[in-house]
Amino acid sequence: MMKFKTPKKGRIRRELEKRAPRIVETGRKTLILQGMKTSGLLNSVLTEIYHLKKESSVRYTRKNDNVRPFESGGETSLEFFSQKTDCSMFVFGSHSKKRPDNLIIGRMYDHHIYDLVEVGVENFKSMESFVYDKKLAPKMGSKPFIAFIGEGFESVEELKHLKEVLLELFRGEVVENLNLAGVDRAYVCTALSSNRVVFTHCALRLKKSGTIVPRMELVEVGPSMDLVLRRHRLPNDGLRKEAMKTAADKPKKKEKNVGRDVIQGKIGKVYIPDQQLGDMNLPNKAKGVKRERREAKMNKQANGHAPKKQKGGSN
Repeated sequence: MMKFKTPKKGRIRRELEKRAPRIVETGRKTLILQGMKTSGLLNSVLTEIYHLKKESSVRYTRKNDNVRPFESGGETSLEFFSQKTDCSMFVFGSHSKKRPDNLIIGRMYDHHIYDLVEVGVENFKSMESFVYDKKLAPKMGSKPFIAFIGEGFESVEELKHLKEVLLELFRGEVVENLNLAGVDRAYVCTALSSNRVVFTHCALRLKKSGTIVPRMELVEVGPSMDLVLRRHRLPNDGLRKEAMKTAADKPKKKEKNVGRDVIQGKIGKVYIPDQQLGDMNLPNKAKGVKRERREAKMNKQANGHAPKKQKGGSN
């Protein structure tokens, strides 16, 4: 039989509670790493992605020879790193003659690879190559707008898959309410063809419009690159069904003495405790006393007769 050790230190217990599964996941932590061979352009791309997601990402700069996401047996090291860093998403960069400047973006489920998208990077422009007012620079941790332009994101299967992965990568923490005054960036993805997408990062500039709603302008701040689709791998139906499971809603507390009817709607029962009428003192003019007895008692009091003497009284 397997032994389950309970952590004795509070620090270890709190760390395990952070990694425990939740009913509603807030955001994904991203692991950024590289293969055995990379190019200068690809190193710059990985560094820029790390700066965009610095608050929720882990960067490995060492070369990894055993990581090959699309090959069988090449996923073991990647899954180990995912479990070690508690990352549910990864960005892997590699460079070869067959696939130059190659970028693989994937999602994990239970620290196992869920799906993969492979793209090639072309026409890359770093943040330093753009000239703009530095006051417009987006703040770290701000919530972005993400715009997908082109019919291909709705009709082409590969682009639909890429759209899902990019949304998971850049949307940040999931929130219910958002202050528009704090939104200062936007990611714009434009589909030029069925296998090419232009990715740009822009800052938002608010200007006067004569109304309450300000006019927005996009200022490109970088990075900017073309993503050329190469390969992608969807999850199998069994894994997708397992990952899409949602926790059952918390059952509502049963209301006592309340029922529902199709016609009358909500029906309730009111219980009145026993009033114990036999022990209550009734007044002289109570309706429950017979009229003759009541009138005789009133006449006796009017004639001034003294009440009967109690037995055992003194002479």
